[in-house]
Amino acid sequence: MTIPNVITILRFLLVPGVVLAMLKARWDWAFTGFIAAGVSDAMDGFIARNFNQRSRLGAYLDPMADKLLLVCVFVVLGIIGQLPLWLVIAAVSRDALIVCAVLLSTVMGQPVEMRPLLVSKANTAVQIVLAAMVLGELAFELSLGPLRPLLILTSGLLTVASATAYLVAWLRHMNGYGEGSTPGST
Repeated sequence: MTIPNVITILRFLLVPGVVLAMLKARWDWAFTGFIAAGVSDAMDGFIARNFNQRSRLGAYLDPMADKLLLVCVFVVLGIIGQLPLWLVIAAVSRDALIVCAVLLSTVMGQPVEMRPLLVSKANTAVQIVLAAMVLGELAFELSLGPLRPLLILTSGLLTVASATAYLVAWLRHMNGYGEGSTPGST
């Protein structure tokens, strides 16, 4: 058990606290928890890289913790009307489809190692900024004007582009194109 893995596990434990704060409209706590999760993510990555504490477990846990928090925040923001439901459904569906594709390819004896594509990294970055901005607007009772609709549109477009890119890469893998390579590297 490495220090980065302990930090990541603590981030998992932070998710219910952030969700509970959101459900109780304690936006200051929700915003603080969301920011704390981001800081801890940067911290565990820094420690893993610079102090030779990378681990196979951490390689799986870290993105899972990030995705769990982001999905939960998006779902709650969608339910309370702070994000459009179409965006929440698109984002959650994209993640579910990726997980299902990985599981299906494994069951079919063609395991695929999924590495984040550039469009996926951009998508995640925009989603994080959007979630933080909405939580910040609610916590500090302010409005950032047209920035929210712009981020919503950008997030929607990147979600569709990312899902499409992963689907194409997965289909190529399952059809045997680029054997020996992983989606995103062909």
